[in-house]
Amino acid sequence: MNTIKGPAIFLAQFMDDNPPFNSMKEICIWASQLGYKGVQIPTWDPRCIDLEKVANDSVFANEYKSEIESYGVQITELSTHLQGQLVAVNPAYDEMFDGFAPEEYRKNPKKRTEWAINQLNLAAKASKNLGLNAHVTFSGAFVWPYVYPWPQRPNGLVETGFKELAKRWTPILDEFDKNGVDLCYEIHPGEDLHDGLTFERFLEQTKNHNRVKMLYDPSHYILQQLDYLSHIDIYHDYIKMFHVKDAEFNPSGRAGVYGGYADWVDRPGRFRSLGDGQIDFKSIFSKLTQYGFDGWAVLEWECCIKSNEQGAKEGSKFILDHIIEVTEKTFDDFADSGSDEKGIKKILGLD
Repeated sequence: MNTIKGPAIFLAQFMDDNPPFNSMKEICIWASQLGYKGVQIPTWDPRCIDLEKVANDSVFANEYKSEIESYGVQITELSTHLQGQLVAVNPAYDEMFDGFAPEEYRKNPKKRTEWAINQLNLAAKASKNLGLNAHVTFSGAFVWPYVYPWPQRPNGLVETGFKELAKRWTPILDEFDKNGVDLCYEIHPGEDLHDGLTFERFLEQTKNHNRVKMLYDPSHYILQQLDYLSHIDIYHDYIKMFHVKDAEFNPSGRAGVYGGYADWVDRPGRFRSLGDGQIDFKSIFSKLTQYGFDGWAVLEWECCIKSNEQGAKEGSKFILDHIIEVTEKTFDDFADSGSDEKGIKKILGLD
């Protein structure tokens, strides 16, 4: 067993144009003062990181890492959620996802995809240069628009979509493997990898690539009504990253999992700040600790009611209170009477 590291915080939902959230220095100092020991960095935000320079200049990467640590926090992982989304885009989403890419690649899906793939490859090198062993991204989605089949999906549509998904990601996975970094897909509605079955399908299509791993976020499971505790029992060998995010699901006679197109605050399923939702984090931390998870517990703040600053302040203590310091002794050691092979045989009547 291992003691989970943390608390840490994902910076994506906090960066904005106002201090202390408009510069890496100030936001890291702010996080450290709240008790966070690590920061997860969104690589699409130039205020946070120069991804290309960190990837291609190991000296600069060491200087960048040291600077972050001088503010009182460590880098836990890098994130390419937005770039990963663009590796695979169904044409239905072209317009909405175009804004994730630089302006010069918009309205050109081929160039946009090439840019996204290059970003992932840079992230692999940057992670290595920073001494990190895991990275988080989204899978993108070819077949998500057909998740609820009406009219019935054509035979072979899902298989073809996942085959192409694996074709695009396998060279990226090879690059991560070359750099000694696990690629953790956040299992998330809207992505082709949105539950255990789709993860397994992708894993099979990549020929069980040894760098295909998982970011565990229970909030996305309770909104699907998926058993998020059994999920750990099944996939603990693949879980290399952990977002600590709360949610609640309160179905009614009017709406359920699909939410009726309501705004977040009015949906039966909605994200909440830590401790305000329904997630059983005591059991989650216990299971992850039992299975030897040695990564970071990273707050991802998303709440339709509470402010991000209050959520961050409360979240640091919440995570710290749930981290289990693993025991180094057995609770009944005091009753050990001692034995040897001869004594054991005597106890069993074999002497």
